[in-house]
Amino acid sequence: MVTLRLEGVSAGYGARQIVSGISTPAFHGGELVAVVGPNAAGKSTLFKRVAGLLKGAGNVVLENSKKGHDGICYMPQESSASARLTVYESVLLAHKQRAPSWVVHDADLALMDDIMASLGITDIAFRYLSELSGGQRQLVSIAQTLAREPEVLLMDEPTSALDLHRQVQVLDFMRTLARQRGLIVFIAMHDLNQALHFSDQVMVIADGALRGCGRSGQVITVDMLREVYRIGARIERCSRGLDHVIVDGVV
Repeated sequence: MVTLRLEGVSAGYGARQIVSGISTPAFHGGELVAVVGPNAAGKSTLFKRVAGLLKGAGNVVLENSKKGHDGICYMPQESSASARLTVYESVLLAHKQRAPSWVVHDADLALMDDIMASLGITDIAFRYLSELSGGQRQLVSIAQTLAREPEVLLMDEPTSALDLHRQVQVLDFMRTLARQRGLIVFIAMHDLNQALHFSDQVMVIADGALRGCGRSGQVITVDMLREVYRIGARIERCSRGLDHVIVDGVV
C-alpha cells in the first residue's frame, strides 16, 4: 500500500518563502487527510510542492508506489480545461494524457462512465464546459483528476463552489474511494466540522508551518482553535458520536 511522508519540506516563490520545514509521519493508502488553516496559510503552496510543481528544500518521500511521482495528482481550485470540449471529452482527455497510448479502449470508456456516474454528472456528459455552472465545472474537475487514476490525490478546496448537499456527497465519495482503492487523499478545506466528520487525519497549517498533525479528534481542539483561528469555541459530541465545533466568538 502506498505511503507518503514529508521531511523538512519548504517552498515559495522566488525569494519569498511560503511554507517551511514541514515534516509529517507517514500517511497510508486508504486515508483521507484534511488540510486546514486560515486563508493564506500556505496550503496551496504545500500542495504544489508535494505535486512537484514548485521546488524547495526537503523531501517528499513516496513509498510502495506503482507509478512513482506520476501517481501524485494535484487538483487546483480553478480548472484550465478548454471550454470548447464537452464534459466527456475533457474527462477522457485527462485520462489519456497519462496513458501509454492515445487509442481509446472499452476499458477507458467504462472508467469514464463509472467516474461520471459516481459524481452524478452523467446527465451533462455531452454539454460543453462553457455551458456549465461553477459547481458543475468543479465536479468535472474532480472527474478529470480521478480519470488520471492517482495513488496520491491533492485537492485544493474541491467543494468551494458546491451547495451543502453536493459538498457532503463529494466528501463521502472521496472517503469511500480512498478506502476502496487504497488512495491517499489530501483535501484542503475550511469547514472544520466537515474535517471532523470525513477525515482520518488532519494537518493544520498556519503561517507556513505545521501546527498539528494526527487524528482529527486529537488535532482539532479548543486550544488549536484559539491559537490558530483566534476564536473561542466548544467541541461537543453529537448524537451519532461525532464531534462538532460550536463557535462562541472571536478572541
